[in-house]
Amino acid sequence: MIRFCVFGAFLLYLVASPVSAGFYPNGSAIPPDLRRNITDNAWNAFLNFTGCHAGMKVDGLYKIKQYFQHFGYIPLTLPGNFTDDFDDILKSAVEMYQRNFKLNITGELDELTLQHVVIPRCGVPDVVNGTSTMLSGGGRRRTYEVSFSGRSQRFHAVKRYSFFPGEPRWPERRRNLTYAFDPRNALTEEVKSVFSRAFVRWAEVIPLTFRRVESFSTSDISIGFYTGEHGDREPFDGFMGTLAHAFSPPNGHFHLDGAENWIVSGEGGDGFLTERAAVDLESVAVHEIGHLLGLGHSSVQDSIMFPTITTGRRKVDLHSDDVEGVQYLYGSNPNFNGSRTPTPATEQRDTGSGNSGAAGRIDGYSSVLTSLLMSTVGLLMYIL
Repeated sequence: MIRFCVFGAFLLYLVASPVSAGFYPNGSAIPPDLRRNITDNAWNAFLNFTGCHAGMKVDGLYKIKQYFQHFGYIPLTLPGNFTDDFDDILKSAVEMYQRNFKLNITGELDELTLQHVVIPRCGVPDVVNGTSTMLSGGGRRRTYEVSFSGRSQRFHAVKRYSFFPGEPRWPERRRNLTYAFDPRNALTEEVKSVFSRAFVRWAEVIPLTFRRVESFSTSDISIGFYTGEHGDREPFDGFMGTLAHAFSPPNGHFHLDGAENWIVSGEGGDGFLTERAAVDLESVAVHEIGHLLGLGHSSVQDSIMFPTITTGRRKVDLHSDDVEGVQYLYGSNPNFNGSRTPTPATEQRDTGSGNSGAAGRIDGYSSVLTSLLMSTVGLLMYIL
């Protein structure tokens, strides 16, 4: 993500953002009073705009313009006080969105387009400075021929991985990266181990290592769960909307929405959850780590770096598109044999045994006093 500043990073730690994130071993473990219907999606009201097209004026249409602007389809240079008119600005945004996600390019808010719009997704924009990172113009498009033994036919395969503008990456001198968790979240070891597995999936294919440390303020990568506005001008929007976002290297900030019900005990590869109105934490973590490494979004639907994830799905296995993209930035892990089957995570970390035990609900309000104390100390250090 590009829209971030140093002062914003400072505010991130000072702003108290109490979190009440739920972590559960499976969908059936979610208490009945905390289960939500998939229609509670923060964007589900957009389905009311089905059939809208250029020339129409519909109450509330300005909200979907805000959605498209957030993900880059409408330039940030345009004022945010949108009207309810279906104007040329919205028509252009819809057409680019349909092109990115390989939908029929109608320029209208047809049923298929809106059903795609409401799918939970990553908060990183698909379009940067007017250029789509998901198409050949903004990403890296490679076409190559593949032939089969004994046959003359050939077919063309197109890679759709992309990068942030300028192709930022971690420098050569920083290939042994550290990561830490916001102490205000008080995460259990079970939750932290999900991220360990996610980092291993990328470390298997590139010559980088990831080591957990306890110092949140000095680690290369900082991970935290937050709700609403949390200091980086990229507010979360509640249940089943934007799930998480991460920033391009070497920023290292990785934020997840504390309003979600997160499933933490997934094992193995891709699959489906028993509860549709829940999100597989490892799936989201693997995707966002791709951004931390410098990858943008891909238009390959089966790739990890595809912007959306269908509710109730577990998607953790790197696709060849993901592997080739990240290896373009860093080269291949010498021990990588071409197989993307994950191996058990074996990581070394500095100190602290952390909290262990069963998954449960983490209530950030219990640590507000600690957060305020740490914020006060941080402010004094900043002033001095």
